[in-house]
Amino acid sequence: MRILVAAVGRLKAGAERQLVERYAGRTAKSGRNLGITRFDLQEIAESRARSATERAAEEAAALAGAFAPGAVVVALDEAGKSMSSRAFADWLAATRDGGAPEIAFVLGGPDGHGPELLARADLKLSLGTMTWPHQIARVLLLEQLYRATTILSGHPYHRE
Repeated sequence: MRILVAAVGRLKAGAERQLVERYAGRTAKSGRNLGITRFDLQEIAESRARSATERAAEEAAALAGAFAPGAVVVALDEAGKSMSSRAFADWLAATRDGGAPEIAFVLGGPDGHGPELLARADLKLSLGTMTWPHQIARVLLLEQLYRATTILSGHPYHRE
């Protein structure tokens, strides 16, 4: 199974990029024994459209072009479902065990996701009720993906 994290915007060199790269590498390594055959990151250019609605729609179309037609799509959305780390790990395992060829996690730009992408999403996932900069949201998602792979690998989890 492939895991794709597609995000609007480019991370500049610095702490956030280093954390994203560190967690991506750790997730790819720990995921191999769990049937995760590929772990990819893709950055999508921010739209330059004038209105927020147009920007969100253009970015949603670009994000939709990043994943395969049969992918399970997870849209990060402030109004989405909150999960504990254990519940997220269990969801990831159940999705893998259900035969999903790909899980695509999509992070929209500052204007959010276009309605078509939200309608296409199999899961709308929230990282909490606080507002996070997109760079930090990317780090938080990758950390939780890494944590999920370690939980599924049987590593001791400090909350259990």
